[in-house]
Amino acid sequence: MDGDRAFGDFLRSRRTRLAPEGGEDATTRWRRTPGLKREEVARRAGISAEWYVKLEQGRAVCPSSATVDALGHALRLNDVELAHLRSLAAAGGRRPFRRENVPDALRHIVAALPEPAYLTGQRWDILFWNEAATALFGDFGRLPEADRNILWWMLADPAARALFGADWAKEARRMVSLFRAVADLWAGDRAFDDLVGRLRRDCPPFEGWWREHGVGAPVSGTKRLHHPGLGEMRFAYASFQANDDPALKLALYTRLG
Repeated sequence: MDGDRAFGDFLRSRRTRLAPEGGEDATTRWRRTPGLKREEVARRAGISAEWYVKLEQGRAVCPSSATVDALGHALRLNDVELAHLRSLAAAGGRRPFRRENVPDALRHIVAALPEPAYLTGQRWDILFWNEAATALFGDFGRLPEADRNILWWMLADPAARALFGADWAKEARRMVSLFRAVADLWAGDRAFDDLVGRLRRDCPPFEGWWREHGVGAPVSGTKRLHHPGLGEMRFAYASFQANDDPALKLALYTRLG
């Protein structure tokens, strides 16, 4: 049921952001709530309004792949959003989250890398990092284990705000959208709910970003960081999944210039 709820919540978030097209509803200007009506989405998707209501309310229903794609078209989802909706439709039956273990071989490889690198799990817990990462980001080991999470560090640790400087809010918001795409698949899991609760407590802007229900996909790029000892630095960064366990993700930074 939690997976169905996440599916419904995402439908609602995308329905309410759409403006009715001209002539679609003569009473558009008098609406008290934003976005399309449920009936309008159902009509666009070619399904009954009753069924759409059940989907949005998170009732135990299983839409076909054709219906999911039709809903994506009706809600004008982009490729990342449609992929997320498909994942939500397929989610279910997960066991409670458990913190991952890092194989020794992977630890040795990351430790030997000359550039900053760290490993995270599905909940974005920081599981292992090398000396170059400590030199750039600070020692993650100083954090209590419950806060040893790259999203919590970014949003709640003053060191992260200082390191990212003027780019902090933009980068933090981007990371929230990336995490939301994962967290929706774990809707109702206590470990994820606890983390979201701590982010609400420790980072005031988080609630607004979370309500936006943005979802993103990881991409490589560049980051400008303001190191307290070395000054402004630019890095290329990318992330990679581990063959040993696809839940493990390697984040790698390479200095530019």
